[in-house]
Amino acid sequence: MLMEFDYLVFIGRFEPFHNGHAAVARHALARAKKLIFLIGSADTPRSIRNPWTVAERAVMIQTALDGLDDRVILRPLRDHLYNESLWIAGVQRTVAEAIAADGGGEGAKVGLVGMDKDASSYYLREFPQWALVDVQQTQMLSATELRRYLFAAGDIDFHGALLMLRGNVPAPVYAMLEAFRKNSPAYPQLVAEYEFIENYRAAWKDAPYPPTFVTTDAVVVHSGHVLLVRRRAEPGKGLWALPGGFIGQHEPILDACLRELREETRLKIPVPVLKGSIKGQHVFDHPERSQRGRTITHAFHFDFPAGELPDVRGTDDADKARWVPVSEALEMGPKLFEDHLHILEFFLGRG
Repeated sequence: MLMEFDYLVFIGRFEPFHNGHAAVARHALARAKKLIFLIGSADTPRSIRNPWTVAERAVMIQTALDGLDDRVILRPLRDHLYNESLWIAGVQRTVAEAIAADGGGEGAKVGLVGMDKDASSYYLREFPQWALVDVQQTQMLSATELRRYLFAAGDIDFHGALLMLRGNVPAPVYAMLEAFRKNSPAYPQLVAEYEFIENYRAAWKDAPYPPTFVTTDAVVVHSGHVLLVRRRAEPGKGLWALPGGFIGQHEPILDACLRELREETRLKIPVPVLKGSIKGQHVFDHPERSQRGRTITHAFHFDFPAGELPDVRGTDDADKARWVPVSEALEMGPKLFEDHLHILEFFLGRG
């Protein structure tokens, strides 16, 4: 059969891979020789928004498309929350590398496949060099809703939740979700995080309008090391993070940053010296940077090029504080809280 495309590109997080994704994939494989999956949010920690690793999601896709998987190419795709151009370049580069590895030539006909359903589908128009195959499917539960059924067992009818999951994902994916629920040590912590987030949001449900939270973070770089703390509690319990926290009602943002830095790390550098070492500052405001709700953080970059590393120790909301070599910190994506890797990359040059 003559195919319209040599390759179609399907970009998504697939958290989890559900029947809607499978329908798009099968439609694509009816029109293209090969389908390239770009599995987004690679190199991120487990969270209730991104519960599964790239490897786990790749297995979901392969098993759900059994019999067609020899025509499927799977590649991880990193997020770049504060540099859209870098994300676009990552898509282009990853697709080119996948085609080259598959033996495809420069003249291969490439298209982009997806569902242009709402504002979140804006990325489908970021690649004018590729023809868009817009696949409209019957309305079904979203991946967000399916994750709720997986983690909200204590709040809703448990058996009903399992039935909703079973009815909306391919059978092999459901088997994986069941194994994850029963056997993975990550599942209880994700349930705890889900319950924390739900209770957190419930506390603000009677507000006259959705709240916007303001926080601050400190990027302290000293002699080629960056100062990180390990979170003591949900959300992100056990993950490493930049020292920081919420701004008090009666304090300037910089003062709040310095207060949180000293409370969480017991860093002994005098405040005037810290203020004099500020190399940069930036506002990080991606709408989905925090599961707690709309949270805007103001980060300050403190730079000390040389000298012996000062003593630090965890306290307050952090059970541990330590100096991490910058090169190591930039490779800690799955261990870093929320968008803190992206903040580090912004100040340290990679993002």
